[in-house]
Amino acid sequence: MTVDPEQFRSAMARLPGGVGVVSTRWRDADHAATVSALMSVSLEPPIVLVSLHADSRIRDALDQVDGWAVSVLADDQAPTADWLASPGRPVIGQLARVPHHRAPESGAAWVDGAAAWLDCRTREIVPAGDHDLVLGDVVAVREGRSEAGGLVHLRRRVHPVR
Repeated sequence: MTVDPEQFRSAMARLPGGVGVVSTRWRDADHAATVSALMSVSLEPPIVLVSLHADSRIRDALDQVDGWAVSVLADDQAPTADWLASPGRPVIGQLARVPHHRAPESGAAWVDGAAAWLDCRTREIVPAGDHDLVLGDVVAVREGRSEAGGLVHLRRRVHPVR
């Protein structure tokens, strides 16, 4: 039995996913991408998982560096999510229009105003079809404003949640 990829995508779009930005710094350039497949895997030790397209620029960068960061986007950051999910955005300067600061360990970009931030070190990368699952040990964590909500990706759109 063959599963139609568009029907599968449409079915999975009904499952809300938290929205974040994964970033790393390689060759003096910031690489970042919006993700909606991000989850906590373990509390002891703290481990997160993110799914990245195997052919993405940020995935290529993670072969060269082991430090990366996650910004869990706040409910008012849909424009940032949209920009960093846009195909064809420039490699150099893609964060020039996104206010950010540096994560303490990896030096990757943390998006200003996010609901939370994680600084990670790659534990393992597992191929999974056209994506790779990147498991990261969390080496630093910070929380944003206590009143900040988050964003979810549902039915191919980003929605604020408070």
